[in-house]
Amino acid sequence: MKYLHTMVRVSDLDASIDFYCNKLGLRELSRYDNDQGRFSLIFLAAPGDEEAQVELTYNWDPESYTGGRNFGHLAYAVDDIYATCQHLLDSGVTINRPPRDGRMAFVRSPDGISVELLQHGEALPPAAPWKDMENIGEW
Repeated sequence: MKYLHTMVRVSDLDASIDFYCNKLGLRELSRYDNDQGRFSLIFLAAPGDEEAQVELTYNWDPESYTGGRNFGHLAYAVDDIYATCQHLLDSGVTINRPPRDGRMAFVRSPDGISVELLQHGEALPPAAPWKDMENIGEW
């Protein structure tokens, strides 16, 4: 058995591409538009880890998606949890669960999908301002 991808339905393709690619740092690998089925599939992956993919499914006819928390979360290891969270914060992304422990943080996509960020290797020493930040919302 081999992991292929995780599919996430998105309601605003431009906002989702901005979040996953421009802010989170994933890269678009391929895109498939199905005129008859009226949907698009966009496959993304972290640079250097193209085997672990996220499939964004965009249905062209408007739909409302709720319950993103029911999905669970996507998880990515990062080289520097503090630098990653600072980049996201500077890009306008809310850090729902700050990396107070130097190990783990959570953010959410525009569609409410939780994204867990984990420090690669050992946790970093707790540091300001992260160690004193409160949780915001849910993740």
